[in-house]
Amino acid sequence: MASLFAALVRGPSMVPTLRDGDALLVLRGGRPIRPGDIVVATFRARPDLLVVKRAVRAQDGGWWIRGDNEFVTDDSRAYGVADVSGRVVFRYWPRPGRPRSSIMLDN
Repeated sequence: MASLFAALVRGPSMVPTLRDGDALLVLRGGRPIRPGDIVVATFRARPDLLVVKRAVRAQDGGWWIRGDNEFVTDDSRAYGVADVSGRVVFRYWPRPGRPRSSIMLDN
């Protein structure tokens, strides 16, 4: 069964798509995660750290994830594979709407 939860963006890793302070609705369940989706996840190497990143590719039973800001590398490049908790479906504050970006990440 699908459920919604809220998440708050902290830091610059998803700029320009998302900014520090953006409040998000996240869907747990629903359709499978696809490359390009913005997700909430935890790294296996850092299970205490909940992050908002972009899914790049399925890997080792989890996901390789990256931020949209090329200058911030606190993503799978630093911490490896992540387990996804849900997919971001809506930004409800401060600029309501569906977060979209033309950024394409290399595998």
